[in-house]
Amino acid sequence: MTTSRPDLGTILSVWAHPDDESYCCGGLMADAVRNGQRVVCISATRGELGSTDETRWPPGPQLAEVRTRELEECLRILGVTEHHWLDYPDGGCADVDDAEAVARIRAIAEEVQPDTVLTFGPDGATWHPDHIAVSRWATEAVAGTKASVHYQATTPEWVDFMAGFVDPSEVMMEDKEVPAFPRSALSIFTHLSGDLLDMKYDAMICQESQIGPFLSLLGPDNYRQMLVEESFRAAADKPVG
Repeated sequence: MTTSRPDLGTILSVWAHPDDESYCCGGLMADAVRNGQRVVCISATRGELGSTDETRWPPGPQLAEVRTRELEECLRILGVTEHHWLDYPDGGCADVDDAEAVARIRAIAEEVQPDTVLTFGPDGATWHPDHIAVSRWATEAVAGTKASVHYQATTPEWVDFMAGFVDPSEVMMEDKEVPAFPRSALSIFTHLSGDLLDMKYDAMICQESQIGPFLSLLGPDNYRQMLVEESFRAAADKPVG
């Protein structure tokens, strides 16, 4: 792994849907675990509305069960043993009372005492309302504590790579460009390689309900390349890019 990042210490990883955490920071979490750091993950929903094949995995309680099992296996591969479900509705986080959600995350954070919080930024990466809500909750939950909050980011180079396979507008939830941030704006910039990349790839592959089209479209080698970059920007910084 090549990286420019501070010592992340104890990590609290806060995301909206199963697979967000492994896709955005699976390598960072796995690396921290094997270095003896504590890693705790929170999932706001069980992702009951999101599959890549609604004939095989129709939205509803059964899909939630599938994605629960998939995430459990994913976290096992990454070595993350502490995980919390908030069980908010997939697609409905924007309608959840902010004070309640913040209080629940704050209670976990008070027990964990994280040095680092990893989550979505206010752009939600794809302007997804669930992602944006989770970003807001996580940031507020640790406000005034020692925790350093870092927002998931992508570089222009990564966006250009993906544009060779997917029209960026197809993955945006709003009619906006893909948020991109130059390396100079990043607080954490990681390129995975070796066994860490292998672990992340294996963790993603076990989330079968989510990865099918991307894996078919990119092929195994390019799919692995898609997973290499894990980048974040400090929450205290103003958005750029």
